[in-house]
Amino acid sequence: MRLLTFRTEGGTRAGRLDGTQVTPLDAPDVGALLATGLDWRARAAATGPLVPFDELELAPLIPRPSKIICVGLNYKRHIAETGLETPEHPTLFAKFANSLIGARDPIVLPATSGAMDWEAELAIIVGRGVAHADRAEARAAIAGYTVANDVSARDYQRRTTQWLQGKTFDATTPLGPALVTADELYDVADLVVSCKVRGEQMQGGWTGDMLFPPDEIVSYISGIMTLEPGDVILTGTPAGIGDSRTPPIRLEPGDVLETEIEGLGVLRNECRLSPCSARGTQDRPGPAGR
Repeated sequence: MRLLTFRTEGGTRAGRLDGTQVTPLDAPDVGALLATGLDWRARAAATGPLVPFDELELAPLIPRPSKIICVGLNYKRHIAETGLETPEHPTLFAKFANSLIGARDPIVLPATSGAMDWEAELAIIVGRGVAHADRAEARAAIAGYTVANDVSARDYQRRTTQWLQGKTFDATTPLGPALVTADELYDVADLVVSCKVRGEQMQGGWTGDMLFPPDEIVSYISGIMTLEPGDVILTGTPAGIGDSRTPPIRLEPGDVLETEIEGLGVLRNECRLSPCSARGTQDRPGPAGR
């Protein structure tokens, strides 16, 4: 099953994607659908009039999750490119809903940062409440998976030992296009994760390189806090970030970021400079500094 959230004149609505057609569902978004209870799959199987997928404006898959938890340093090759030590436990930080955008929405680059970078990520969507779960219970609590990009302001990220301020700028985290249930995937531990910038592939990893796989991540987090339906967990990024290149490559206005995970779909987001800044582009690094 593939579920998505799309915009309407009156707000948003959940839908089920079948091929090139979408069936609108009786829920304002996928998060609200999951929160209806353990029968959400039956509700999502409802029939009705069809709408062409290409005609829809996609919203963030979960527009207002109660939690967005992210795992850093979770791909072995990415850990190697950063030169940091391999963590013994998942490295956790948070985002907030203000950072989320849809699969085709523009990424808003804050003019106060000159070091915006990409991070293609597999995202877990929680389907039921769970606390202190073992790995089997954690797997059962996962509604499905989707695609995200943890676009990061590296300069803000490094201002302190806490990463949050570099990770949750407004309108910087595309999430979608659809929640894909596990039965639709051959093996979540064997998916290609890729990211292109300006048409050039920058990241090309696979989920089998994860240090902590999805069920272990959900189990670990559930021992700290109760996870609820619609919670979003980003599971880390593979090697190939712009910050680890010589010289570093930064996202610039006009760049198109294409994030793809095998079997899950594609995000395509153009970068735009924040319109509310008087600073303009003069302090952002130009092409010679990439």
